Amino acid sequence: MEPSFDFLIKDEKVFSGALSCRGCGWSLLVRHLASILGEETVYVLPASCFSIISGPYPLNDLKGTIVHTVFAAAPATATGVRAALDRRGREDVPVVVLAGDGSTFDIGLQSMSGAASRGENILYIVNNNGAYMNTGIQTSTATPYGAVTTTNPGAKGFKKTWPKDLMGIIAAHNLPYAATCSLAHLDDFRAKIEKALSIKGFRLLMIDGPCPPGHKTDPADSIQIARLAVETKLFPLMEIEHFDYKINYRPEKFVPVEECMKMQGRFKNVFKPGNEEVLKDIQAHTDNHWKRLEALAAMSEN
Repeated sequence: MEPSFDFLIKDEKVFSGALSCRGCGWSLLVRHLASILGEETVYVLPASCFSIISGPYPLNDLKGTIVHTVFAAAPATATGVRAALDRRGREDVPVVVLAGDGSTFDIGLQSMSGAASRGENILYIVNNNGAYMNTGIQTSTATPYGAVTTTNPGAKGFKKTWPKDLMGIIAAHNLPYAATCSLAHLDDFRAKIEKALSIKGFRLLMIDGPCPPGHKTDPADSIQIARLAVETKLFPLMEIEHFDYKINYRPEKFVPVEECMKMQGRFKNVFKPGNEEVLKDIQAHTDNHWKRLEALAAMSEN
């Protein structure tokens, strides 16, 4: 298959010299996001890796306006920014939250749910890298089953509960648009940004965020691992419009979850002798989740 170059950025909206780690998904995510949203956009950042990457005042990684806020309050802050812009007749200016999974799945969940329930005209982007990476790689409710973190340490330790189904929770709010995106599928990612930008109301995009320090991976493998997450169905690409589900990509062949997991040091303990059943449980959970998505998509088509 010939590679697509539809996603080449012609008008850069991100300055060089970002403070991100090598192989970090945040910088690539924001680079493509900003190239579409433009320089008038207001970005609201809770405590997260990107609140560091974007640079301390008066520096700014983005050609846009950045508002830093506390961990739990990004959607509430964005609500105020949106109201102020609308009062000035600037309804055309996008207001975008850039948050990690800690401030979305956990600390900021109530604030996000409130903004979603009110139908605030905000685009919410969550970079899901599966832990509190900025503060030391502690477990969040987005951390995958089987992953080692600094709060699930030890030679045999790993997280023994399943991650929260954020997309299921956000779908229950009956939103006009929510979707998952992968940096290994940039055409799909950019198309979803464009679509979200064309819709009013609360919209959410969840990105599978490569994190070499937290995932214990080679920075050069970030995109390959993100691609394998989609191919193994660990991170399905889908859209939800109100209660209608659509699967955007169906892998052509079965790829076991271990192909993606074995490239990540955070899953090292799963592959130790005596943990064979854990890997089977993860595969079964992944297969069941995919079957559920298939059923929801089929219901939406009828």
